[in-house]
This record gives sequence, structure tokens and C-alpha cells, in this order.
Amino acid sequence: MTKIRAVIFDMDGVLIDAKDWHYEALNRALGHFGFAISRYDHLVTFDGLPTKKKLEMLSIERGLPVGLHSFLNTLKQEYTMEIVHAKCKPTFLHEFALSQLRQRGYKLAVASNSIRNSVEVMMEKSALARYLDVLLSNEDVKSGKPAPDIYLRACENLELSPSECLVVEDNQHGIEAARTAGCPVMVVGSVYEVSLDNILVQIARMEGR
Repeated sequence: MTKIRAVIFDMDGVLIDAKDWHYEALNRALGHFGFAISRYDHLVTFDGLPTKKKLEMLSIERGLPVGLHSFLNTLKQEYTMEIVHAKCKPTFLHEFALSQLRQRGYKLAVASNSIRNSVEVMMEKSALARYLDVLLSNEDVKSGKPAPDIYLRACENLELSPSECLVVEDNQHGIEAARTAGCPVMVVGSVYEVSLDNILVQIARMEGR
């Protein structure tokens, strides 16, 4: 069995309970032009995808004018940041998990399909940035999840093989990306499942202990 030497976290829905923030911000932006996505579509179809990809899908499926993409993307990011500054704060569960994992010698990374500014701001406001060896956004790779690029880059930056890096993910696009990269995956249903005990149990299972 390969020894796990690092843990790579997705951000939204894993370390930050931000799924609804993205949903609210995108719908607020789309609403200016008479468009909207349902909560079902948000969770089933769009979850974990970059905003640019979501807008491309809306153009293909619902006729959203392509010329609006740049403006809508900018507007969505502004609305997201408003919510982040109002709601994003440290949580003991995650600060404890990351600090203890680091003390145990594990390298830590975040690999998110969000833009870099969002990732950096959320990690700072949640007080988790101090524990990270690597922080990657969708701007650091050619193709975002479900392509494996961001997890392959994270492993490269950590100077480890994919088999040595446990990925913690919550949505199908991210799970597919991690598995295609060759990383073992811990699938969680919410941010509240991302605890030290759960991660250590998963690592022990992966290592055959």
C-alpha cells in the first residue's frame, strides 16, 4: 500500500460552506437579463464548475447571449465577494483538522475550480491559509475540473506522486478530476464531514491499516 503524505482539499462544499453563495451570486447576476438557474440544476448540473463553464452551458442550452459572458462573470465575482466578506469566517472543525494534520507531517493543499481571488480571500478569512503548502485556482491550469489538470499540478507542486495525495471532494466533477489524476479520494457530503478523525480514518483505510 502507498503511504499518504499529503491531503488536497477542494474548497467550496469541503472547507467553505459556499455552494449557496455561488448560486445566489450567479442568479443575482443572471437576473439582470431575465435568466436564472434552479437549485436542482445548480446542485446536479453546475455544481463545482467554473462560472465561465456555467455561462457557456447556459448559452448552449438556454440561449444566453455569448456577448454577456464577460460582464456576467465579472458581476458574479463581485456579488460572490460581497457574500464572502459578510459570511466567511473561521470554523474550529477545519482549523483543528488542518493544524493537526500539519503537526503530523502531512503536506496540505487546496485545489479549487474558483478563481484565484476567491480562493485566496476565502482561505484568509477562514484562517486556513497559514496551514497550506500549495493553493491552486482554475486560473493556474488550462482546463478546470472535471479535467485532472489541477490535481496533477497540485501533486507536482507538492513534489509527490498522485497515489501519495488524498483528495477530499464533494461533487462529481471534482471526484472525476481526482480519480483521473490517479489520486485516492475521500468523498464528503458536507463541510461538517471534513474532520480530523474522518480524514485519519480514511488515510488508515487507504494505507491498509
